[in-house]
Amino acid sequence: MPIYVWTGTDRNGRKQKGEIEADNVVIARQMILRKNMSVKTLRAKPRDLMEYFPALQGRVREKDLVIFVRQFSTMIDAGLPLVQCLDILQEQQENQAFKRIINRVKRDVEEGATLSDAIRKHPKAFDILFVNLVAAGEVGGILDVILGRLANYIEKAARLKKKVKGAMTYPAIVVTIAFVVVAVILIYVIPVFAGLFRDAGAKLPAMTLFVMGVSEFAQMYFHWIVLALVACFVLFKQFRKNPAGRHLTDRIFLRAPVFGMLIRKVAVARFSRTLGTMLASGVPILDGLDIVAATSGNTVIERAILHARVAISEGRSVAEPLAETGVFPGMVTQMIAVGEATGQLDTMLGKIADFYDEEVDAAVEALTSLLEPMLIVFLGVTVGGLLIAMYLPIFQIADVVGRGH
Repeated sequence: MPIYVWTGTDRNGRKQKGEIEADNVVIARQMILRKNMSVKTLRAKPRDLMEYFPALQGRVREKDLVIFVRQFSTMIDAGLPLVQCLDILQEQQENQAFKRIINRVKRDVEEGATLSDAIRKHPKAFDILFVNLVAAGEVGGILDVILGRLANYIEKAARLKKKVKGAMTYPAIVVTIAFVVVAVILIYVIPVFAGLFRDAGAKLPAMTLFVMGVSEFAQMYFHWIVLALVACFVLFKQFRKNPAGRHLTDRIFLRAPVFGMLIRKVAVARFSRTLGTMLASGVPILDGLDIVAATSGNTVIERAILHARVAISEGRSVAEPLAETGVFPGMVTQMIAVGEATGQLDTMLGKIADFYDEEVDAAVEALTSLLEPMLIVFLGVTVGGLLIAMYLPIFQIADVVGRGH
């Protein structure tokens, strides 16, 4: 939808300017006049070059979202009208992609839509949890409180994601560097040594012959090797898009040594934090479980939550069906049972989330401590083995020459 830039004056004759999104210039003029403004100039805003390349437009970062929600909560608490809050937030937003989204949300609210309905149109910025919590805040008249809880939730969720990403990034970088180093040695360094050995006519050790064979294979088929790796990655992504494939790989991830335990702890922390936040905000537990399942990120855990939801809808407690799934640790289901019995389930879920945040910290540290020596040994054996294989013939030739003298 086109954006129009306008200038004009208000009732008191003060100069005003702004941007407005409308289907055409006539509607844009009418929308400005409805704000009791006189229009002096009105023209279509030149399109940003980035708008022609959607993939390069950028995304709404969690940091941008947290700042937006915090400021929004403060303004609502101070009694500012909703549209004015959105107008201020749009003006000071530096992320252009997010700025356009806020502008569209403001326009929808001006036209009579609720805030939850307006943000529902932008799932890339506002997920299903965000939308439902805002809807609960609007119904309960506590939008400022809900926005504050949302900001806390997003901050803690982002912190958890950063920890896990950091644990996975280190080994990925080391393995990538090792692959590049080994490829350079095999393709560019070993052929030089191989030429020298052939000229010398010396009998080569089996280890050296094996490495030279690998080097020749890498030189001949390097492009095919890279293509095969890329193809495997693409096929894996496509396999994950299939529901059965995604479920199979999610089960494998959960059962993987070391990494599986970390994934499970992250999932429990996310489940507890999300459901606790929703219950504290007045969202019914069945609706909350639907949303938590959809945002779990793992189909095994999603199915376990949905199984529990069916049982709870039939009148059972929350803890029992969760325990039956075998996905959630016994301590978690016992604490949930205590929370149900005391009528403080949301508080108990928050405590579980805090506990598992610490557990994730410990798991990440343990994983890093385990991977570091393994990666060092892997690099030493791989690179060192290649060097030894190339220097063995040199030592043999030097020994023969020494005996000749």
